[in-house]
Amino acid sequence: MLVAAAVCPCPPLLVPEVAAGAAPELDAARAACTDALGVLAAARPDRLVVVGPAADAGPEIYPQGTPGTFRGFGVDMDVRLGTGRGLGTERTGRELPYGLAVGAWLLGRAGWADSPVEGVGVGEELPAERCAALGRDLAARPGRLALLVLGDASACRTLKAPGYLDERAAPFDAEVARALAAADPAALAALDVTLARELKASGRAPWQVLAGTVGDAGLAGALLYEDAPYGVGYVAATWS
Repeated sequence: MLVAAAVCPCPPLLVPEVAAGAAPELDAARAACTDALGVLAAARPDRLVVVGPAADAGPEIYPQGTPGTFRGFGVDMDVRLGTGRGLGTERTGRELPYGLAVGAWLLGRAGWADSPVEGVGVGEELPAERCAALGRDLAARPGRLALLVLGDASACRTLKAPGYLDERAAPFDAEVARALAAADPAALAALDVTLARELKASGRAPWQVLAGTVGDAGLAGALLYEDAPYGVGYVAATWS
């Protein structure tokens, strides 16, 4: 059963080495992610599943130890999912997609050693129903489950945003923030897949996986951070 979830944004700029001189602009977001991971640790899970955006619909499974890198962003920096050494490469031959690499960085920064870790990548083409089914499957496995859910809201909040300005972006992001603050899985499950794709909201599928895990867990939500410093909506929240 799901005992806790942390929802965090996953722009590579969250990594200070990638952000370089702009790093202080996301200090508040980093602090919120650290607090969110603290809630996961306090829940004493038997396993942690990191769910984040991927290029393909998926779901794609990334075992503990799977490597990731930020070299594509001009930084000589590598990460691993959890504490394993090389297990992921041997079993899959793949690297973490960027969102899960940010998750691995967050876990490494927090010194996560509280439980085994597994990664799941889901893409914008994965239907809401498949996301929900995946969530139910994760929750049905034995033991106390915690989720680290990675993804950004719309990328269309300003004229300089990656997706340019779209008047639908702010209301979409406000509903996401409200649903996360209220621990409202029905609202997350109801997010429009087409609209999320048009607004370049990479968090839609991961959030809908979270919605599918809840069942009758009766968790309470807390919104830790919500802003759009680069015209992209970043949200951090916890369910516990």
